[in-house]
Amino acid sequence: MAVVWKTVIICYFSLWSALQVCTTTAAAERSKFTAEAEAEADRVKNLPGEPKGVSFAHYAGYVKLTPHNNHKALFYWFFHAQQNSHQKPLVLWLNGGPGCSSIAYGAAQELGPFLVRENGTLILNKYSWNKVANMLFLEAPVGVGFSYTNKSNDLNELGDRVTAEDSYAFLNGWFQRFPAFKSHDFYIAGESYAGHYVPQLADLIYKRNKGAGKENSFINLKGFMIGNAVINDETDSNGIFDYAWSHAIISDQLHQSIIKDCNNNNNNNKQDNQTVLKCATHVRNFLQAYSDIDIYSIYTPICINTNNNPPSSRPKLHVAPRLFTQHELWDRVPAGYDPCTENYAVKFFNRKDVQKALHANVTNLSYPYSSCSGVIGRWNDSPDTVIPVIRRLLNAGLRIWIYSGDTDGRVPVTSSRYSIKKMGLKVVEEWRAWFEKDQVGGWVEVYEGGLTLATVRGAGHQVPVLAPIQSLSLFTHFLNHNHNTTLPPSRF
Repeated sequence: MAVVWKTVIICYFSLWSALQVCTTTAAAERSKFTAEAEAEADRVKNLPGEPKGVSFAHYAGYVKLTPHNNHKALFYWFFHAQQNSHQKPLVLWLNGGPGCSSIAYGAAQELGPFLVRENGTLILNKYSWNKVANMLFLEAPVGVGFSYTNKSNDLNELGDRVTAEDSYAFLNGWFQRFPAFKSHDFYIAGESYAGHYVPQLADLIYKRNKGAGKENSFINLKGFMIGNAVINDETDSNGIFDYAWSHAIISDQLHQSIIKDCNNNNNNNKQDNQTVLKCATHVRNFLQAYSDIDIYSIYTPICINTNNNPPSSRPKLHVAPRLFTQHELWDRVPAGYDPCTENYAVKFFNRKDVQKALHANVTNLSYPYSSCSGVIGRWNDSPDTVIPVIRRLLNAGLRIWIYSGDTDGRVPVTSSRYSIKKMGLKVVEEWRAWFEKDQVGGWVEVYEGGLTLATVRGAGHQVPVLAPIQSLSLFTHFLNHNHNTTLPPSRF
């Protein structure tokens, strides 16, 4: 009898285990089917103006941030790599601001496969970064571009912390929709105020990965790259002034006055009222010196089509160092490129047929699409420096490159050099030229731990706009760390 009961018990548990396996398998299959259906629903098939002969798939749509709290949704545009996408890394691109769109800038004007031109036409970008990687462009936080919230108070609670948390939640939701990319090497790249966004998101991923299993929320983060990046307020400010003086934009007298009366202000030390007032005057004179040129690309023409981009309505493209925030002129510094591509992009994404093709603006936003948000109420937290974060991630073994277009006056190469110097890292490969084919692409220096600083010769704040060949070369070499490739040291 005991043998019979033992047999019954064994059979029972065998059947129960088999039932559990079947249930788990069925759930996994349902999840896979749902993910495939959601991804296919996001596939872009009839984008107006899309060039003929495109062989790679691209997807656009929304990811709601939490399953039980659906009032927030972030908008993305994702491009498969042009060849062998299943073997290529996945790269998330972020623009800064805060409040500026990675789609209106990064995807449509800089490094995406389709560049917007006048009259709503799209051209193929011969130097698109999806030649070497799967590229994911994200509009974050809510209130930027097509990303939205159903709670207006969310727009008053934004800052660096919320942006990192929401971007992390987006990634987890996105990987559920595109699980095939979960195992790919993952990198983050960005420019300008993404000097905050990128390291902070990387840090959050690194911390959450420690408690994550391979099958749930683990993200295969390998490194990040930031360009003309806001890193450290004090050195950023000093670099801006020194760059303007060394490029003959401000006078010796103004430069010396700024050094004398504003230096302590950068360090938040107490000053007498007279010195504070002097500093304020100097900063206004500094900003005025840039009022007729593009601080983001000092040698290129500005967009003078004021019917489309009047000075009074130019968007704020960054959080300025605290020294500048009291001067409203800072918000009106021109930011034209080539010279009016920003206008073309805004007009393109406001088209209803474009929005329909991209599965965008599904909530019929009460405001028009803009390259930089006009609805974000305030920015609640922005640390003076992200140097400790960069140092921590460097020590954790992440691959970190900082690059700088050397004709940018907003976050100039002097600022980047001062910020890296403040980190106190030992130089392991001294300053040298790097080459793109037979021409100097820029200069590069490598520090202990593998941190790399590279300049891009002749490029402004948006490096891929004015140096597309060099920027793609830089990006390609950044991704090829498994082959120990460095930027070419000689002509070939």
